[in-house]
Amino acid sequence: MRLATIRTRTGTSAARLDGEVFTEIPGHADVGSLLADEDWRQVARTATGGQRHRRDEAELHTLVPHPSHVLCAGLNYREHIKEMGRELPAHPTLFAKFADTLTGPADPVATVPEDPEMDWEGELAVVVGRTAYRVREEEAGRYIAGFTVANDISMRGWQNRTTEWLQGKIWARTTPVGPVLVTPDAFDKARATLRTTVNGVPVQEHPVADLLFSPEFLVAYVSTMIPLHPGDLILTGTPGGVGRARTPSWYLRAGDRVEVTVDGIGTVSTPIT
Repeated sequence: MRLATIRTRTGTSAARLDGEVFTEIPGHADVGSLLADEDWRQVARTATGGQRHRRDEAELHTLVPHPSHVLCAGLNYREHIKEMGRELPAHPTLFAKFADTLTGPADPVATVPEDPEMDWEGELAVVVGRTAYRVREEEAGRYIAGFTVANDISMRGWQNRTTEWLQGKIWARTTPVGPVLVTPDAFDKARATLRTTVNGVPVQEHPVADLLFSPEFLVAYVSTMIPLHPGDLILTGTPGGVGRARTPSWYLRAGDRVEVTVDGIGTVSTPIT
């Protein structure tokens, strides 16, 4: 099953994608609202009375506009860790974002005058489907509603002002998420590849299976510390190929377009303005 949050004339609505048609799910303004319903799978599957929209005409909103948590794993692909000159860690490197950073999968992201070092980070993201607190890794898959695509656009100058990354990661409206949530039964993460292009030039291409800490591990690990709630997001990290690690470094500029695709989910396509 594939779910999205679409923009409508009166606001937003959760919707189910069947082929080339989105069907609105009545009573739920977004996917986060839908996931808060314990019977969300049944509600989503059986929704038939909502307005329908052709896929190529629908305007997509960020998948979950108001998650209670947005957690991110840094340095989580083996190749990227080596690219950055580090040893494989024994524990995940985690940081947080806020809902204000999120934006839609086709929305523009603006450059900022304070930091000319805007970089891309294509990522697979996990969407939590039920409250998870102190769950074990072997059961964590039952708490995952599905997977989506994100771009953790980062301001490298500010990120590297200190050893803590937060200030380079929380700029408003810089984290596109979407286009859809794909439930685990419809997504083969063992075979999926993540690809990022800038102006059509491939910059990242790597199998999701190279993740050092799996989505299930991350759900279990984070839930040891805090409860995760329906609609919460965990960005699982980026593979090698980021702009800062290139020689010379390559940063995003106004007029660029960066696209992140994960096989089986879709593409986040972001114009830089």
